[in-house]
Amino acid sequence: MKQNLHLGLRSQLALTPQLQQSIRLLQMSSLDLNQEIGDLLQQNPLLECDDLPLASVGGEPAPGDRDLETRVGEVDSGGASEVALDLAWGDGGGGAGEQIQDEGFEEGFNLEDPAGLNLRQHLLDQVALMPLAEPIRRRVQVLIESLDEDGFLFTGLDELVTLLPESPEDELERLEVALRVLQGLDPVGVGARGLGECLQLQLQNLPVTTLWRTEALRLVKGYLPLLAEREYAQLRRALGLSCEADLQAVRDLLASLNPRPGAIYAAQATQFVIPDVIVRKTGTGAKARWQVQLNSEAMPRLRVNALYANILNQQGQSPALAAQLQEARWMIRSVQQRFETILRVARALVAHQQGWLEHGDAGLRPLILREVADQLGLHESTISRATTQKYMLTPRGVFEFKSLFGNAVATEAGEAASSQAIKAILRQMIRSEKAAQPLSDQALSDALGQQGFRVARRTVAKYREQMHIEPAAQRRRIA
Repeated sequence: MKQNLHLGLRSQLALTPQLQQSIRLLQMSSLDLNQEIGDLLQQNPLLECDDLPLASVGGEPAPGDRDLETRVGEVDSGGASEVALDLAWGDGGGGAGEQIQDEGFEEGFNLEDPAGLNLRQHLLDQVALMPLAEPIRRRVQVLIESLDEDGFLFTGLDELVTLLPESPEDELERLEVALRVLQGLDPVGVGARGLGECLQLQLQNLPVTTLWRTEALRLVKGYLPLLAEREYAQLRRALGLSCEADLQAVRDLLASLNPRPGAIYAAQATQFVIPDVIVRKTGTGAKARWQVQLNSEAMPRLRVNALYANILNQQGQSPALAAQLQEARWMIRSVQQRFETILRVARALVAHQQGWLEHGDAGLRPLILREVADQLGLHESTISRATTQKYMLTPRGVFEFKSLFGNAVATEAGEAASSQAIKAILRQMIRSEKAAQPLSDQALSDALGQQGFRVARRTVAKYREQMHIEPAAQRRRIA
């Protein structure tokens, strides 16, 4: 095959190192930026910083951060359950699974903080103090290693038998004995093979004189599906209860238990949020204005080291120092450009969403990335980077820039409402509904129509799922 050479002209965007650095810094959160600058300060002697917003990422906070109340700890973890029960259980658990406090103990005796203690180690420490035969002790340790982070044992004993290196004829019996030992450890309910058994273990640990204990035990042993399906009348007959108040008392007892006994020992890294901008309202009456300014506590104060710069000027260009000087100047410009872009985007968002600042989520207007990009003369990808993991501190709290965007929903008046505003209205409707007669998706759609919003039933269902709200059948409560 004959090879030929052709000359041609074509335009192609070339990303310079400085542009690549600017893009990378723009998409970082404030904490990531602090970490990046901290690493560069250690590598480049020509770059200096008066102080970082956080002296060390993950370390002691700067005083200004406390004044602004900018840190928001997020603790969220999923739970292990067989059915979605209508019980007001908290993430931290309680009741029979709650840990005792150190009040009343002798001075000098300190209980370890559950947040800093691993569930596996907590259980192994208890086993080490128990007078167990060595074969049983080893099998308890095997069961502990098989627990999930909530303390459940979802691996069957038959399966564990095949995994053990030694398998005597009575291996299954030994594992059953080891399981009973494990289920007797703290926290109560650990080692359960399902939600029903977990609740049963905690109920059995309660005093026999506990009101409704017998009925609650019968419920968790055989009638949890009825409770999950809100079949209250059938459940009341099955338990032999005379009225709905008695069934509510049984449910209250179940709600006091801990459906995830091992969760308090799960490793949960606290995530900190530093707002990039601060939004304040100045003036009163007709002169009131919303002002946006950069959060000085989030802005690193970078400069070139004067001593090294003078050495370069006096003794000529050292290739190594010259490269580091250029790197330092690029970083300073990139950081400055990053905050300028964030401020421009924040001002555009606040100008568009003043109704949200005044009236809450119901005042949100439709807004998409392209509108902000066109207004500021920037690319949509730049707006996306400038709004991801960027936060503003407002009188209503700390919010991510992304939360101020929303698609348009048509109204009867021919105008458009934000999908976020529709969600806020739906949330309020569901909070105000009758517990025994929750509103269906169609009823919610009709109610929105009466307020002038044209929202189909399937759209209501989509919004409800996005807000993690259950369907009407699962929201039904005892009156």
